[in-house]
Amino acid sequence: MNRTIPLILAVALFMENMDSTVIATSLPAIAIDIHTSPIALKLALTAYLVSLAIFIPISGWMADRFGAKNIFRAAIAVFIAGSVACALSGSLPAFVIARFLQGIGGAMMTPVGRLVLVRATPKSELVAAMSWLTVPALVGPLVGPPIGGFITTYFTWHWIFLINVPIGLIGIWLATRFLPETESMETPPLDFVGFVLSGVAASGIVFGLSVVSLPYLPPATGFITVAVGLLSGALYLMHARRARNPLLALDLFRNQIFRSSVLGGGLFRIGIGAVPFLLPLMLQIGFGLTPFQSGMITFVSAIGAIGMKFVTAPIFRVVGFRRVLIAGSLVAAASIAVNGLFTPETPYALMLAILLVGGFIRSMFFTGVNALSYAEVSAEDTSKATPIAAVFQQLSIALGVAVAGGILEVSTGIHGEPLTLADFHTAFFIVAAISAAASLSFMRLAPDAGNAVSGHGLLTTPKTLQPVRSPGE
Repeated sequence: MNRTIPLILAVALFMENMDSTVIATSLPAIAIDIHTSPIALKLALTAYLVSLAIFIPISGWMADRFGAKNIFRAAIAVFIAGSVACALSGSLPAFVIARFLQGIGGAMMTPVGRLVLVRATPKSELVAAMSWLTVPALVGPLVGPPIGGFITTYFTWHWIFLINVPIGLIGIWLATRFLPETESMETPPLDFVGFVLSGVAASGIVFGLSVVSLPYLPPATGFITVAVGLLSGALYLMHARRARNPLLALDLFRNQIFRSSVLGGGLFRIGIGAVPFLLPLMLQIGFGLTPFQSGMITFVSAIGAIGMKFVTAPIFRVVGFRRVLIAGSLVAAASIAVNGLFTPETPYALMLAILLVGGFIRSMFFTGVNALSYAEVSAEDTSKATPIAAVFQQLSIALGVAVAGGILEVSTGIHGEPLTLADFHTAFFIVAAISAAASLSFMRLAPDAGNAVSGHGLLTTPKTLQPVRSPGE
């Protein structure tokens, strides 16, 4: 397997993942500086994720139309511009708009990078390639919380966005220097109607859930926005059935493996998306820690994620996708729920150990569910499958932030006092239950699901592994 391509593409993932963990650590400080509340700043988090959900669907079309390498470099440049705009923001609306601009770049970086990798990698090597892609990217969450906390505590939060500038420029240079040239392909016309409907659906549902309980807007605003989003989603389903080349090829969901990996993985990510929002807030507001102290605790889960990448492929080869994903979703959900038992008296060593184990399990789960998505997808359909998988990922994470923020707002509204530790505990328990429900989707998989990708159940010879083939293959 050529490791150069996944390592270069991982620069984009590194920058995106570091950015998301940095801002989560610095939310209380940013809120004070731009005169808003930490919970209200979830709008900035969801604005970024909504932007991803809107523009990811056209990433495959853009890559085919203008060349994947060109789109990848342009996406990094847009992400850099959005980062600079975030650093210059002085109000909540300006910050939300800047994060939306960042999301436009992120919407192209990761899906296009994954598309390049999938097209360049044999399916039998896809799990290993995904691991090489995500190992450098996981360094972002590893260094993000400590660096973000250190900068926020001892300097100013503005600099946490400016560090994306040199990283992004390095990524553009590496892509220009080492990635193979990709020519544009014959593409059907862009499904503009589908683009508008899917964008309104994604933004309406996520944004509406985010603002429905904010004190700054009447609740009716959120409910109306959600209703518009749901209506647009229904209209898109009707449109996709009639369109010759729909933006999101929903017919891929007829395949059970693809359907289970996307829907089950999406449900699981609701809980995972809530954790980076809840945990730093709980440590700073509930425990009274500084951003730097908070970052030095939360970063340990990234260490667990990196460590697991080196043994993920053998685990799936020995055990198989179905059993690993069922057990992994339940254990990882339990690791989220345990956060709801943390108190200021909990030994830090115990907290670090629990976060480390949670990072192990989540890393294994995500590598597996990402690879399983392509197990029965033909090479011609990878550009269709990639945006669908990516859209559901980002929508789920955005919903996680919206749900977590909504739980906190409802809880504080009930007792009429500022955020307490019990509010965070309640939120962790609820989002953990949502993630645990993902196991039901994987229980429907056949025992041999994804064996061509994982290598599970293959006939072995003394020197090689050969897949079991039916007569006539």
